[in-house]
Amino acid sequence: MDGTASVVVDDGVARRLKALACTAPLHELDQRKHRLEWVDAGRYQMAEIALQAIDQVTLAMDFDTGADQGRVVRRLAPFIAAQAPGAPAAEHERIGHWVVENLINVGSVDRGFQADYGTTGPDGGYVRRRFDFKLLVELAGPDGEIYLRASDEAINVLVGALDTDVESAQVAAEVKLENLISRGRLGDARLAAEQARYRTVQYAEALRGRLDSTRRDVRSVDWLSAVPELIDEALRHIESRYRAESAILANIADARDTATEPGRRRQAAELVDVVGDCIQRHTQLQTRLQEAGATFRAEQDRQQFAGRPQRAAVDVFGQLLTPCLELDAATAAGPTGTFFSAGTGLRVPSVLSLTGLVEVLLEPPADRDPLGEELSEPELVALDTDRYSDEQWRQVSALLAEPGPPRRLSAALERARALDPRLAELVVLRSLHALGTSVATARSQGDERVCLAVDDGAVLRDAEFGGADLLVGMVDVALDEPAEPDEPTGRDEDAA
Repeated sequence: MDGTASVVVDDGVARRLKALACTAPLHELDQRKHRLEWVDAGRYQMAEIALQAIDQVTLAMDFDTGADQGRVVRRLAPFIAAQAPGAPAAEHERIGHWVVENLINVGSVDRGFQADYGTTGPDGGYVRRRFDFKLLVELAGPDGEIYLRASDEAINVLVGALDTDVESAQVAAEVKLENLISRGRLGDARLAAEQARYRTVQYAEALRGRLDSTRRDVRSVDWLSAVPELIDEALRHIESRYRAESAILANIADARDTATEPGRRRQAAELVDVVGDCIQRHTQLQTRLQEAGATFRAEQDRQQFAGRPQRAAVDVFGQLLTPCLELDAATAAGPTGTFFSAGTGLRVPSVLSLTGLVEVLLEPPADRDPLGEELSEPELVALDTDRYSDEQWRQVSALLAEPGPPRRLSAALERARALDPRLAELVVLRSLHALGTSVATARSQGDERVCLAVDDGAVLRDAEFGGADLLVGMVDVALDEPAEPDEPTGRDEDAA
């Protein structure tokens, strides 16, 4: 008995933790808004804007399509502008895009949210679990455009009833709506009607998800018992809702026609629109329920005769990228090279048959211009002016050409700064160029002297530059004239 009670309590705690997890991304928007550098976000209530965004996406969802992100942001603009009337319209629009993209969780791998929670295991121990969920999802519509759809978790966050049975929630909402109308509380009645509409959208989402899974693999959906039960329950749900909403719509119309206060008449008119939209959504759901059986039979025939795939698909991210990131480059080169060699396919030859080869060989050569193709006129860019003046070059050349043994770069920098602080950088550049100077090149050019720099391992101690304290000096590289041969003497002739 104690064990059963603990399991029941644990399930309730898990549902509440999941409910808190679904609201966490909305609270994080208000926590992270102060990090935005392009706007003073303290005046915006991001969680309220996020709820409005989920509301707009849910209302714009159809069975096949969803909400356009740009249109959702435009509908959010008046609500955002009410929080900061003095801000420009471009800022309101950018705030709307930022909130919607965070609800999609743009930037993550799977664009989803995660939350950790714990349950009590069969042995009474604490077991950690992970809850993965999404709020707004990007899906491709029949026309190829990308639409936004609100997930079940997002709808549950909006109506405040996570993990609640769809049918019971709908019945409770309808009873509550009828009671509120009978008591004249039209403002609360509108909220209840909107909640009932969200539940209807969630019911349609459940059917759409099963149909999508059927189109991918008919064996992944239980069409023997689960889906038929869902269809029967949905049809009974639509039948009962038609009667209830038609009666409610008549009562609202009477309240609207007999109301004398302008505010009450406006509330009744808005409630008529909401209930009318609920009836329209029931009609769309009924049409899809009637087409579900035909969809199943068509997909069964198509997949049965399509044939099995010849080879299993490769998960590039999970089977190749993630394991290779844990390896070093030399080890990872093997599996990646094998994958891309097999994935590139065969090289198509330029000539596919003997007939094509004969045609290529017999094709007369094309006439070519002996001068070649016309060259395009190059776009010349004006050269920048010299960074250093002629006087600075002369001063540095004179400093490096001073007679005496080679000096350290640090000493040359001190001398240069004494003359002009701007000469220090030019001294460093000339010294680095001298480090790679070739004596043979200087001789071939006929230079008499050349500036050479040698690194002997000394470290440069300078506040502005770092590196090696080079030995820099001028070296004579001119070739000596060959000496004339001496006149032979008589003694040499005698010796000869």
